[in-house]
Amino acid sequence: MTSPQSRNRSRRATSHIAVRVAHAVLGGLVAVGWLMLPLARAGDSDAATVARNVRVADEAGDGGEEAGDEPGQDGTATGDLVLPLVAVGAAAVLATYGYARRKRRARTRTTPGGGAPVVPITEIARQARELLVETDDCVRTSTEELRCVRSQFGDEPVKPYAEALASAKSELATAFRLRQQLDDGVPEDGRRTLETIALHCTEAGRRLDSEAAGFDLLRGLEHDAATALGHAETRFRELAARTPATEVTFGDLHERYAPSASLPVAGHVEQAKDRLVFATVHLNQARQSLDRDDGGKAAVHLRVAEGAVDQAAVLVDGVDRLAAELAAAAKELPAALTGVAADLTEARGALVTTGVGELPGRVAHAESLLAEVRRETAGGPYDPLDALRRVAEAGIGLAEARAGEASEERARALLDHALLPARSAVAATADFVTTHRGAVGCEARTRLAEAERHLARSEVRRADVLARQARELAERDVRAYGHPYGAAEGAGAGGAVLGGILLSGGGPASFGGPRTRTRRATPAD
Repeated sequence: MTSPQSRNRSRRATSHIAVRVAHAVLGGLVAVGWLMLPLARAGDSDAATVARNVRVADEAGDGGEEAGDEPGQDGTATGDLVLPLVAVGAAAVLATYGYARRKRRARTRTTPGGGAPVVPITEIARQARELLVETDDCVRTSTEELRCVRSQFGDEPVKPYAEALASAKSELATAFRLRQQLDDGVPEDGRRTLETIALHCTEAGRRLDSEAAGFDLLRGLEHDAATALGHAETRFRELAARTPATEVTFGDLHERYAPSASLPVAGHVEQAKDRLVFATVHLNQARQSLDRDDGGKAAVHLRVAEGAVDQAAVLVDGVDRLAAELAAAAKELPAALTGVAADLTEARGALVTTGVGELPGRVAHAESLLAEVRRETAGGPYDPLDALRRVAEAGIGLAEARAGEASEERARALLDHALLPARSAVAATADFVTTHRGAVGCEARTRLAEAERHLARSEVRRADVLARQARELAERDVRAYGHPYGAAEGAGAGGAVLGGILLSGGGPASFGGPRTRTRRATPAD
């Protein structure tokens, strides 16, 4: 199959050939004119001579007056100038046309062979950022809807769609990794890297788009929404029953620990309630549409309600998960303190014999951190996850400053202490991005994707740092976006827009890529 680019090249080549042929024909005519010029002049001269002779013979009897040679000479001179003037004019036309053509081609040429105008790299970068955000939204929405359908139908029926989603996630992860490399200044060819990012995002979207029709057939919302509606209402009631207990849990966290401990889930309960109010409205509207036998509108309202219920679950689960993580960190902290204190004693002994390298600075840093953590734990409410993170960091620093296999083994053991804070930071940031994706930009998503990649490879410390950076960037984006609650029409609609549940068209996002995810995005009355 001939590509569009090849066909364009063929058309351009054909037009160039036609222009060259025209040039050749016109040049040939000019050449023939020049060749005929001597003959024309000779013919004119002979005719003038004959005319003179006749006039002389006729006038000879009148006194031999010579019939003016001068008039004949004047006519001949004028005729001689015609063809040269034509040739000069043709040459001027050719030169003007050639100059204009070269100037026009110079304005549009991007490569030695010509082509479309060069797109500035800043524009390519902007398009790549938008494509990353759009593809990430598609993956997150598809994950939510697939989770809902799996709970209704089980694993086997959704297997093809789970595989498509896994493939899309893999492509997106590669695109985010390349984006992180760009941010780190690693690639030498930024334009090529941005184009590769776009290719991976496009492939991720294509995989999801290719399964959207089959996914709709499995769900059958437009034709039989009653079963799905009953399932959504059951999930809604279960989650609504959990919310009061989660509110109590958050209050307990706020009283038991330092404010920084519960900060990652601050506002989760209120946002969950907001999503549930929004879901209530659309579940009722879906039920009313079914009563009117309007399956299409029922499907739109049902999909909106499902998205709201799913995000409410993410928010509620986040509070309960953090409570469990803080309790685990508080339980683990005493053993970590004891172990690092022992490491510090050994390091002080090593200072007596060596006292060189990084060890003195690491010892002083570890002493300061341990003393600070002990003061916090003895003085009142503290943040167990942050305390465990700092203790593990101090111990790892000591182990890295001391050479030997025993130190490497100790560093690996300390990474287990660092794992819990890192895993908590990554999960909390992922929840925040998911439930605020209508406002979160490319940079925060890139850092989160990189944190998830490092965590999967057990690179705990790097994952922790990146996750906290991602959270800061995401919160910055949300602050710039503004507070949505009550800003849009309808109860909870502002939170639904912020969470990416409602799209700009007024309808819900659905399983699929950029071409299909908006298929139900029509205003629902």
